Amino acid sequence: MQTRDALGKAKALGLDLVEVAPNVRPPVCRIVDYGKWKYEQKKQKKENTRNRTKEKEVKFRVRIESHDYEIKLRRAEDFLSGGNKLRLQLQFRGRENAFKQLGVELMHRVKEDLLGMATCDLEPKLSGRSVLMMMSPLPAEQQVRKWRLEEHGDEDLDLEAHEAAEAAEAEAEEKLDAAEESDAEQAEAEGNNEDATAEKQ
Repeated sequence: MQTRDALGKAKALGLDLVEVAPNVRPPVCRIVDYGKWKYEQKKQKKENTRNRTKEKEVKFRVRIESHDYEIKLRRAEDFLSGGNKLRLQLQFRGRENAFKQLGVELMHRVKEDLLGMATCDLEPKLSGRSVLMMMSPLPAEQQVRKWRLEEHGDEDLDLEAHEAAEAAEAEAEEKLDAAEESDAEQAEAEGNNEDATAEKQ
């Protein structure tokens, strides 16, 4: 239908001509009450947002200090209180790979410390150079915080700051891993050179 004809028909019915699919060819329009249509779209968007559960991640190290551990657990509680699923990951670096059981034990400790806020969907599982665990938040009325200090009870978690800190930490860890691998390769090369020299003698 020509746009002019569609507009005339909408006007005759006392309604509006609304473009509902502008990116298809030809564009799709509907004759509707624009105010009612707009309200329904807003309601649908709100419903979709409510139903979409976000997943957040908190990373640990085997040799984490007690203060850092508490900060990580506070972040985890904040994510869970916001209705987010939580992906907890512990990565092993260098020589830590020889002590993987310590990492599994640490993740079990994390699980116990967060049971007042969440249920465990995926038990701590060793996978390559890391241990993974998934947790889902309990209903808000059942959640009991353990790590958020009372004087900071109303303090909101700055998600952008958290993500920036996690990114910076991951970048620093990657550089450290690369440096350790380079040192290991250099030590191996030096060892091979010494062996070759010994054989010649």
